[in-house]
Amino acid sequence: MATPQSCRTIPSVTPSRPFSATGLALVAVVVGLIAALGLVPAVVVPGAAVPITLQSMGVMLAGAILGRWRGAAAVVVFLVLVAVGLPLLAGGRGGLGVFFGPSVGFLIGFPIAAFVIGWLTEQFNAARSLPRGIAVNLLGGVVVLYGFGIAGMAAVLQLSALKAAMAALLFLPGDLVKAILAALIARGVHQALPGLLPSVRQSEREPVGV
Repeated sequence: MATPQSCRTIPSVTPSRPFSATGLALVAVVVGLIAALGLVPAVVVPGAAVPITLQSMGVMLAGAILGRWRGAAAVVVFLVLVAVGLPLLAGGRGGLGVFFGPSVGFLIGFPIAAFVIGWLTEQFNAARSLPRGIAVNLLGGVVVLYGFGIAGMAAVLQLSALKAAMAALLFLPGDLVKAILAALIARGVHQALPGLLPSVRQSEREPVGV
């Protein structure tokens, strides 16, 4: 049975309000992270209309580290900066024109994927489990994101849904690796900074000891 001496509470890193001053600072940090990942050169696969970049891993990290609201907000801020012309996408792309190209579906799906990843992470405490973290990233960062990406490629390139889906399969091996890396990084962040997510805060309030 736990004793008063064995009970401990790890203070929350961020207040319960998602958009406190600290929360906004974390959003800004993740916006910078997603932009920094765009500095890694994109990989253009022959026959693919959409390049392979690391920025989808930034979307996974946004949701897995910040949770649903702050994670989605970070991605929205990033997309707004892209829309006003900042060359933050891989390859130095920016401006409204990118939202009319083949990658538009992926861009629209970015904040939704971050929200889903964040929500699932909170619901299932995936930040503390590598298998759950990988599964959450695959659901949000692959299943959800590919749904939007395939729809966008089909509309812009005038392809059938099947052909667009086959084209998207070129990204799958790389995205599997990104999901694993994002889960590893997110787990390390939450181990170092407990209390970033509601589910983590709740679990840390539980008494230590038996």
